[in-house]
Amino acid sequence: MLLEAGESIPKAQRTRLSNRPLPEPGYNSNVMRKSSRSIRYSELERETNETKVRVVLDLDGGPKLDISTPVPFFTHMLELMAFHAGMNLGLVATGDSEIDDHHTVEDIGILFGQALKETLFAEQSIERYGQSLLPMDEALVLVAVDISGRSRLSYDVDFKRDKLGDLSTENVLEFFHALVSQAGITLHIKKISGDNDHHVCEAIFKGFGRSLREAMQTTGGKGPKSTKGKIG
Repeated sequence: MLLEAGESIPKAQRTRLSNRPLPEPGYNSNVMRKSSRSIRYSELERETNETKVRVVLDLDGGPKLDISTPVPFFTHMLELMAFHAGMNLGLVATGDSEIDDHHTVEDIGILFGQALKETLFAEQSIERYGQSLLPMDEALVLVAVDISGRSRLSYDVDFKRDKLGDLSTENVLEFFHALVSQAGITLHIKKISGDNDHHVCEAIFKGFGRSLREAMQTTGGKGPKSTKGKIG
C-alpha cells in the first residue's frame, strides 16, 4: 500500500509490529508495499529487546512517504530526507523511548543503511557521487556522498542544544554512523554556519537526501564510474 505524503491511514488498517503500541492518528504507520517491484527495492525488518523496525525502500518510485517512529522530530527529519532524495520510504518503528531515543534512532540507522546497501548496489550504472551545499535561513551545511562500498563518515557539526523536540542532538551523529557502517558509503557532513539548531538539523537531512538523489541516479547502462570496473 503506497500513500501520498501527508495522507492518513484508518486506524483499523494500522500494522502492529509488537506489543508496544504504534503512534496515534496523525502518523502514517502502515508500511508501504508495491505489487510490481523495481530492481532497486528492499524490504527488511530488525527486532531486538529494545526496538522493532521495518523498512520498505524503493529508490525509483518516489517520493511517497509512510514513516512512523516514537520520536516525532526525528520522524520529520526522515520525511525531509526521503522527500529530497526522491525515494519511496515506508518505515515504522517502536522502541524503548520511555528510556531515551538512542536505541530507536540508532537501530533505524542500522536497518535503513542495510536497505540502502541492498538497493544502491543493485545497479552499477549510477552517478556514484553526490553533493549539496544547502542553506536553511542562516544555516549552511555541506554534505557529500560517495557510493563507494567503503564505510567512512566525516561529521563536523556542533549543536548548542541537547535536544530538538524529543530528539537528542547527539543522536544525529549516531544515526549517520549506524547508516554509513551498514550502507557501505562514504559520507561527509560539515556545518559551515548556523545559529539555530533546528535549521542546522534540517539542512543536514535535506542535504543528505539531495546528495543521495544525485549519487544514485542511473546513467543508462554506461557502466560503473570506477576504473576498477565495479562499485563496491
